[in-house]
Amino acid sequence: MSTTDATWLSQDAYDRLQAELNELIAARPAMAAEINARREEGDLRENGGYHAAREEQGKAEGRIRQLQELLRVARVGEAPKGDAVSVGSVVTIYFDDDTEDTETFLLGSREIAATTDLTVYSPESALGQAITGARKGQTVTYTAPSGHDIKVTIVSFEAFGG
Repeated sequence: MSTTDATWLSQDAYDRLQAELNELIAARPAMAAEINARREEGDLRENGGYHAAREEQGKAEGRIRQLQELLRVARVGEAPKGDAVSVGSVVTIYFDDDTEDTETFLLGSREIAATTDLTVYSPESALGQAITGARKGQTVTYTAPSGHDIKVTIVSFEAFGG
């Protein structure tokens, strides 16, 4: 993983996600006890409580795996400054040729969204893929999920301060 496609997290975001992971792991024994208690209620085919508890356990385990992987590969600190848009950039663009129709957003992971009031676009989104590597003043075109081609021009970008 290069520094341009790494997931950059502020120390605060990293600590918050680590705390969430620790809470989920600590809750495992209570969740297992809940499943066992529901299992004792009788016929599992008609036991809604048992199935709900198992579903919650599955969601929690999925989130644990997601957080473990994110924290394993995340880089903590400020994304390196560069001369092109990269993950961790706060980007201002304008649409088509209308310099008045601007939008400013963060190009990054959804986990970082909790650390900012900015709109966050994934680097895997159509817009994110189109602007990654673009430079100030460059115009790129991407195909929106609706199927329409959209032209955007990079007004400015800077590293996200978290």
